[in-house]
Amino acid sequence: MAIESESVAQTVLPDWRGFNLVDFEYPTEPDASFEATTEDDFRWISDWGFNFVRLPMAYPRWLDYDPSKPITVDQVYDVKESALEEIDRLVELGRKYSVHVSLNFHRGPGFCINPGFREPFDLWRDQEAQDAFCFHWAIFARRYRSLSAKEISFNLLNEPCVWDQNEPLATKLAVPDEIFRSVNEAAVKAIREFNPEHLVICDGNRAGRIPSRTLEDLDVAQSCRSYSPVPLTHYDVPWQVSAEPFPEPVWPGVRGDGKWDDAGTWDRRRLEQQFAPWIELARRGIGVHCGECGCYSRTPHTVFLSWFRDVLDILKGAGIGFALWNFRGAFGVLDTGRTDVAYEDWHGHQLDRQLLDLMLA
Repeated sequence: MAIESESVAQTVLPDWRGFNLVDFEYPTEPDASFEATTEDDFRWISDWGFNFVRLPMAYPRWLDYDPSKPITVDQVYDVKESALEEIDRLVELGRKYSVHVSLNFHRGPGFCINPGFREPFDLWRDQEAQDAFCFHWAIFARRYRSLSAKEISFNLLNEPCVWDQNEPLATKLAVPDEIFRSVNEAAVKAIREFNPEHLVICDGNRAGRIPSRTLEDLDVAQSCRSYSPVPLTHYDVPWQVSAEPFPEPVWPGVRGDGKWDDAGTWDRRRLEQQFAPWIELARRGIGVHCGECGCYSRTPHTVFLSWFRDVLDILKGAGIGFALWNFRGAFGVLDTGRTDVAYEDWHGHQLDRQLLDLMLA
């Protein structure tokens, strides 16, 4: 399905707009306070006019192992059917409400951008990890082989990069092109053995920040991010992203920290420069989507909306869809915990109507 316009760059993918649903983001079960995605959530997403959800998933969630102990290579293959059925439920809800579901490995065998779980191998160095990566993608490709590219896609790996997971503040480097190509190509092959029409999406290299020329002949789409400048989008997050606290952000005029973002003052022009390589990729006939975007709830609401208005204007102008991180929670439209929002009651939830209207504009 292509966008019927010659004025935009991205014409391969539909105009996907939606949310990340984080039920399976972490390798262990969430605590009792977590609210699982419901059918109402899908109904609201669809009724509001959205058509896309991304499911970031950690592969240990569908394994039968003892999470109190380090996982072993052998246990990586012990799949638990009951957990897969929970993913089936979300896929079926997407089909019921005509919402495209994009499965993503937020943690794949041997790699995750988030520390906190000890992998038994390294995806970029170990053949065992690469074999396991393909094994797990084959599970979903086989399971959903009868579904069309309109209904489901396979987003291989969240924010691939090279870094020391024992050093949370380490600079995230690009995976060498040859390795990046090899790992992605093997997974694409494993998926398309079950359905050659399966739609595959690869996050950009260096944590989704740069498009990859080395993947352009694989018939895959690519996914970017909109979390820049980090001192604005991740202001006062409870997890550590900077050695020093960020100052309260403004927009325009916030300064990049020089590590996560380019240093210097950020404004709309800097955002345009950031997205320019992605727009150029789209003009070469590659599908492009922004798989994650948003601001943590401590960013002042007016600053967030001002920044996000510029982001969405650039993306929409290029025909690039987006998925907010997340739906319910600190980055979302429901129950964000922001203290500077006049919420609307929405079936017992707190709705950020200003943000919702901006996303639908």
